[in-house]
Amino acid sequence: MSTMNDDRPLQNTVDDHSPPMEKDFSQGYGNGNLNNNNLTMGAEESNGAALNRIRTAGSISISPELFEKLYLSPENRVTGDLRKTFANPTPIALIGFLLSLTPLSCDLMGWRGAGGTGASDIAAYFFFGGVLMIIGSIGEWIVGNTFPFVVFGTFGAFWLTLGGTLVPSFNAYGAYVTNPAQMAGQDGNPGNPLGLQTPGFNASFAWFLLFMGVVTLIFLVCSLRTNIAFFLIFLSLLGGFCCLVAAYWNLALAYENAANTVAAKRAARLVVAGGAFLFVTSLAGWWIFFAIMLASLDFPFSIPVGDLSHVVKGASQRREKTGQEAV
Repeated sequence: MSTMNDDRPLQNTVDDHSPPMEKDFSQGYGNGNLNNNNLTMGAEESNGAALNRIRTAGSISISPELFEKLYLSPENRVTGDLRKTFANPTPIALIGFLLSLTPLSCDLMGWRGAGGTGASDIAAYFFFGGVLMIIGSIGEWIVGNTFPFVVFGTFGAFWLTLGGTLVPSFNAYGAYVTNPAQMAGQDGNPGNPLGLQTPGFNASFAWFLLFMGVVTLIFLVCSLRTNIAFFLIFLSLLGGFCCLVAAYWNLALAYENAANTVAAKRAARLVVAGGAFLFVTSLAGWWIFFAIMLASLDFPFSIPVGDLSHVVKGASQRREKTGQEAV
């Protein structure tokens, strides 16, 4: 085997400069043959020139638009080669979110007789929404993507919270049953289902959804630096939280006064409206998930997500532009 001037084998040099990223197919990576990248030495090429080309290939990076599509975050610089080492964690978090939210939205709208505030999917909230989104969040933290790390971690915790609230042993709603007559026969059973029909539980749970809406509003503003599809996710999600907050407060009024049929009917309509907003969220999420998977596999075609990172420029970009104009 030929050697370089620094006495290192050429093969080892190639191994030390593996393809820059799983998602960078701009130079022919992913075909399983380094010859496609013109990294082999031709008869007319010197050893030094070949080594220089190998080193240059190792520094190639993906475009800002592709980065934003894959990671749902504007391109940022991090130390090390973690993005070359680890797989993209974004899709696994997205699929966990979607396989929890999409069925829930259908339940809230009452399609095909569904209902029960999505209680039939408690396990999905834990294992898809909770576990997969937390894994994805940790992955984003490892590769240095702050925004998706916070988003996925927040909603992973949300799904775990929702699942825990619906589990009887957590006694989230049973604790609101204080009437001795309603507590009869429930000794040793912390999950008294009558707690779901108390004004206290419904009014209290609405506050949790309200502040999830506040967090979503912050994410909505931040998503203006990502893409249109991600922005639509937070916009529709905000509408869904607002509808559900109003629905739970109206349910509290209805349970407080059984004669208040107006509040009960209004709550039912708001639940359906909230489900519709969440279904729109799901559609936008499925679109992004499909786009990321196509890009990850270097498919011969792609679908747009509406990149906004070049529309709403970052502060560092503005400073750099200002500095160039000053020169």
